[in-house]
Amino acid sequence: MHCVHFAAKRCQSCHWLDKPYPAQLALKQQQLTDLLADFKPAQLLEPVASAEQGFRYKAKMVALGTAEQPVLGIVNAQGETVDLADCPLYPPAFAPAFALCKAFIQRAKLTPYDIGARRGELKFILLSQSLHSGRFMLRFVLRSKNCLASIKKHLPWLLAQWPELEVCSVNLQPKPAALLEGEEEIILTEQMLLAEQLNQVPLYLTPQSFFQTQPVMAAALYQTAADWAAQLQQQQGEFKQIWDLFCGVGGFGLHVVTAAQQLNGIEIAEKAIASAQRSANELGLTQVRFQALDSAAFAKAAAQAPDLLVVNPPRRGLGEALCQDIQRLAPHWLIYSSCNAQTLAQDLTALPDYKLLKVQLFDMFAHSNHYEVLTLLVKHA
Repeated sequence: MHCVHFAAKRCQSCHWLDKPYPAQLALKQQQLTDLLADFKPAQLLEPVASAEQGFRYKAKMVALGTAEQPVLGIVNAQGETVDLADCPLYPPAFAPAFALCKAFIQRAKLTPYDIGARRGELKFILLSQSLHSGRFMLRFVLRSKNCLASIKKHLPWLLAQWPELEVCSVNLQPKPAALLEGEEEIILTEQMLLAEQLNQVPLYLTPQSFFQTQPVMAAALYQTAADWAAQLQQQQGEFKQIWDLFCGVGGFGLHVVTAAQQLNGIEIAEKAIASAQRSANELGLTQVRFQALDSAAFAKAAAQAPDLLVVNPPRRGLGEALCQDIQRLAPHWLIYSSCNAQTLAQDLTALPDYKLLKVQLFDMFAHSNHYEVLTLLVKHA
């Protein structure tokens, strides 16, 4: 991938872009191999490669410049304002979408927030696109409600110019700290969810729910988990009970479960749980239950293990307490999806009763040192 901003040293966010992509992938695989060597995985599968550009369906742009001449991008290490509206990581439809966002900022007179002076209102533009439908979700992160009336007033113009815009909201982040978003979300459109579909599984994304940055790789990740679970059941017999902890909008659980099985999906975010239950209902899955609970607290309170435990924790990993409860409950099979191989290794150390059977790297973040890992573990006999 060629990027004029990287070449000019204006943006180094893709810090491995100077390496040929095959070399990037080989280096990630070697890092993972070294990190998990002590756990002696029975199978270390070939990594799943990413497209080299146009793969990122979620953008987080800092609002910079002025209301008259807005810039969407970053402030780099040299303190320069860099417009990244033409960043080649994004699919082709993002460049015209960013142009409309800038036109709207001008029209609604949204002053970008100045961190040093603590003045201005618009902090970030967060933009997501559905791979399935091509439709968009746009979020304005504001310091206060001062510009809310102006956004509402001019939103019909934006919707008329941009028919693919499905969901639009304002997020309030009043703190001067470098936080991407706050707790309060004000949805401005009739539609409140962005519909996605991966591998024929409908998923509904809320403005504040977590979803993978690269839906093509997410689809491969979910499908692989489903394939591993299906292969196990062909060999070992069908699972009756499945848990999906840190389930988000239900991607893993809805891919793995069959109509005859019971699934408990656990996620702290209530709106994500509502989305997951809607997907289950559409799929006709009557024995699926999604609950808005803390995953660690749910496991601690449980007395009986599922046949299969699926976990997809945040970067901090499962943590010692949850690992202790997994050891206590002793589910026979564990599928662990990790976005941080370092904390994965820590958790595997805290799960001595389990053997690592399969490991596969999914290159969710090309041109960086980040990646996703899917693992399959079995309880020692």
